Amino acid sequence: DVCDSMAAAADIEAAVLSTLQGGDIANSLDFSKQKGFEHLALIGVLKSLVSDNYVQIEPSDHEGWKLTAEGEQCVANGSPEAQVFALVPDAGIAKDEIEQLAGAMAKVGLSQCMQSKWLKIDKDQGGKIFKAAADVTDAVKDQLSAVQAGTFPPKADLDKLKKRKLVAAANYKTYAVAKGSEYAPTRAKAATDITMEMMGDGSWKTAKFKPYNFQALGQDCGAGRLHPLLKVRAQFREIFLEMGFEEMPTNRFVETSFWNFDALFQPQAHPARDMQDTFFIKDPATCLSIPKDYQDKVKATHEVGDCAVGGPQDPAATPIKSLGYRNTWSIAEAQKNLLRTHTTAISAQMLYRLAQEKEFTPKKYFSIDRVFRNETLDATHLAEFHQIEGLVVDRNLALGDLMGMIEKFFEKLGLKDIRFKPTYNPYTEPSMEIFHWHEGLNKYVEIGNSGMFRPEMLRPMGFPEDMQCIAWGLSLERPTMILYKIDNIRDLFGHKVDLAMIKQNPICRLVK
Repeated sequence: DVCDSMAAAADIEAAVLSTLQGGDIANSLDFSKQKGFEHLALIGVLKSLVSDNYVQIEPSDHEGWKLTAEGEQCVANGSPEAQVFALVPDAGIAKDEIEQLAGAMAKVGLSQCMQSKWLKIDKDQGGKIFKAAADVTDAVKDQLSAVQAGTFPPKADLDKLKKRKLVAAANYKTYAVAKGSEYAPTRAKAATDITMEMMGDGSWKTAKFKPYNFQALGQDCGAGRLHPLLKVRAQFREIFLEMGFEEMPTNRFVETSFWNFDALFQPQAHPARDMQDTFFIKDPATCLSIPKDYQDKVKATHEVGDCAVGGPQDPAATPIKSLGYRNTWSIAEAQKNLLRTHTTAISAQMLYRLAQEKEFTPKKYFSIDRVFRNETLDATHLAEFHQIEGLVVDRNLALGDLMGMIEKFFEKLGLKDIRFKPTYNPYTEPSMEIFHWHEGLNKYVEIGNSGMFRPEMLRPMGFPEDMQCIAWGLSLERPTMILYKIDNIRDLFGHKVDLAMIKQNPICRLVK
């Protein structure tokens, strides 16, 4: 097929250049019909000749018509009226029978036959249909065949065909062709490179070379692209490092209920621990071990609110003075494995290790990784998403320190219109939700949560009474939606993502 098309193009080129020796070509469409060429193929050859200045062309716009799918069926099978007329026998036929035989075209065919007086209805014989003409000419088919061939009937007939949706407007261009500045009866193929043979025989001195196109984009090499989430993640990570934070190791998706819930002073009867909200692991269903001394302290804190506190950093073992949840704490519930619902499970383990050191050292931790929740999917929620978490542990921290840290953090992201709303979290008190205005959704969107870890969480780990921890968390997806002006989170992450968007999305550069 490729060889045939190349041969056809060579024949068209030879015909054009030969014809131009005797004068200009007034109309490319007439020329293609005269020579038996496809008009589109001729246009392709003309544009190729124009690029080498062998010819020059002048376009002209024309109003044209083309057949619709129904019009093409009429050319192939005849018009509906002609087909209905052919179904009527000399002895006549009932209308119901005609409708059954003709199907969908019966209504149009009968109507047109009656207008053209090809058929008649005999009311004396119960409305039976008879032929009113011995023979008919299918003028509609003839007109449509002419349109298909490029010859258009009078405007009145075209208007009727258009009204019946058998033809549609199809404007087209023709070209007047004349000799160009480099015209010759045959085209010499321009060389693209200097070859060794040219260097040897000296022909490169007189050879014609194809000019370089320095505006060409080049071939797409099909390289990988960074997802917008990865670009924004890199910016977040850079900001945390600039602020002196240390990254936590979060390369473990499966956690125990103990670290995910119990160590955070989240009650075992909390709705978030139901299967409707959490993905539990079937095999292995339970963990192998939990630090026994810490486990006992967590158990006592849940059940009575106080525990045998104390440790390297809290030799005085000051009581927590809490009431706890006054329920029976189950080790079996704490041992269940699950897909972590937040990276705070890692934060709890990092804080526990910090509390076991002989002397307390202030720390700033952060993490950016994937978490899983059994959420109802909508424009702003997914069952898996990326959580960004930052926490500061030091002595005598207050709510003002938390708000100031959050505002400074988001200011580095270029998000200054930050609002706080009081909320409840089992393991932080006080707690605040973080909101920012989303231009695409035209409303304030929650982008994070924050609070101060409760003493019921920190003291069993072994921290002293004057040590506090402020923390905040947000999803990576929602700030990315704001920065890239994406309205639906499913257009950003998941199986419905447009790969073209991944290739074409701009560089993420936050205004700090």
